[in-house]
Amino acid sequence: MIPFSNTWPYELILGDLYVQSCPFCSAENVLLPMKPKELQSVREGKKKLLVFPCCSERPVVVDSDGDYLLFDRAVR
Repeated sequence: MIPFSNTWPYELILGDLYVQSCPFCSAENVLLPMKPKELQSVREGKKKLLVFPCCSERPVVVDSDGDYLLFDRAVR
């Protein structure tokens, strides 16, 4: 079972990935340095180090679906 505490919602808007608020520093409307092609490779099993531009936190994305990113550690 996937732990809900390791997930965070994201939005895909015009080819860019956003989170409404950063899970680490609470900055709003953060543009993530990740492209939809990379999101697809994460869905296929490849892990991705994601550096949040607002606070430089570095969680690893281990999976995703249409609404949530799954990280290697708790973000809630």
